[in-house]
Amino acid sequence: METTKVALIGVGDISGIYLDNLTRYFKQVEVIGVCDSIREKAEQAQKKYGIPKVYETLQEACGDGEVEIIVNLTRPYEHFAVTKAALEAGKHVYTEKPLAATKEEGEQLVNLARERGLSIGGAPDTFLGASIQTCRKLIDAGFIGEPIGFTASMICRGHESWHPSPEFYYKFGGGPLLDMGPYYLTALVNLLGRVAAVTSVARTTFKQRTITSQPLAGKVVDVEVPTHLIGILELDSGAVGTLFTTFDVVYKEQARFEIYGTEGTLRVPDPNMFGEKVYLLRPEVGEYLEMPLVFDYKDNFRGLGLADMAVALKNKRPIRANLEQLFHVLDVMTAFERSSAKQAREEIHSPFTRQAPMEKARVLGIIDR
Repeated sequence: METTKVALIGVGDISGIYLDNLTRYFKQVEVIGVCDSIREKAEQAQKKYGIPKVYETLQEACGDGEVEIIVNLTRPYEHFAVTKAALEAGKHVYTEKPLAATKEEGEQLVNLARERGLSIGGAPDTFLGASIQTCRKLIDAGFIGEPIGFTASMICRGHESWHPSPEFYYKFGGGPLLDMGPYYLTALVNLLGRVAAVTSVARTTFKQRTITSQPLAGKVVDVEVPTHLIGILELDSGAVGTLFTTFDVVYKEQARFEIYGTEGTLRVPDPNMFGEKVYLLRPEVGEYLEMPLVFDYKDNFRGLGLADMAVALKNKRPIRANLEQLFHVLDVMTAFERSSAKQAREEIHSPFTRQAPMEKARVLGIIDR
């Protein structure tokens, strides 16, 4: 089987599930090297997953002629610099979300990729999983009629009570919208299409947060980003809805996502997951019915977007988790702050076109085309 060789930059919390999946399931991708600022972490990953190389620096990884794609799993505020360096070295990039911390950084990456004839793909890839793909099939087939509205909420009290190193969530590139918003917005645009405008209010409720998780319990963090954001989103299709994200609220649940149509309502599961339950309400029944998940990838298959990208590059077909999508989602997220700052509606001009839905896999983990 022909493989695409990749180097993974950043061996943090998210890297484990990527490496598990890339070495167990997604055999069309071959991880040939890892790099982390703490070499010991890279060496541990090398030993655990049988990876041939440990790179001392990003530059060494980018200089490896075998590497076709740099996989950027660094912290959010580092995404721009790592992706930029990889593009300048002539490498394709697959990045964790978000694409960058600002719209301006995202625009630089879009322009650089175009100039170099290179591709950027990226997370989240949960929209390629069984749940969101099933929701798309139901909507496209008319089960809720014409979509006219939606509401999505990510409500929690922040990450300082459980994350081992939560400080970056409250610094440049952090906040609930840039952290969790990509899941909701990526799912939304894949289900309903491009966002045309945002009107929002953003605030920072607590100016400082005290970490209570180990090993940094007791450390006080200054909050530099909005942590409570709500916006009205207008779509090209005419559908209008709300997105609410917060790190400031005590709440038992985390996710709520509903899409309203002229003939029914769809309960979309947590878009941070691949295979949770989907419910449909139709007037003929009068109650929510669980829908069968008719697509593959129900478990935590992070890395699916990278596997799709690898096959797309080989076969010269569009990447599903592509740069246009990454930038459009970043543009929409950063529009929340722009709209709030000027206390006015913010129009979105970045393009977005839905790519083809997933196809049934003959073998789980193998992308046929």
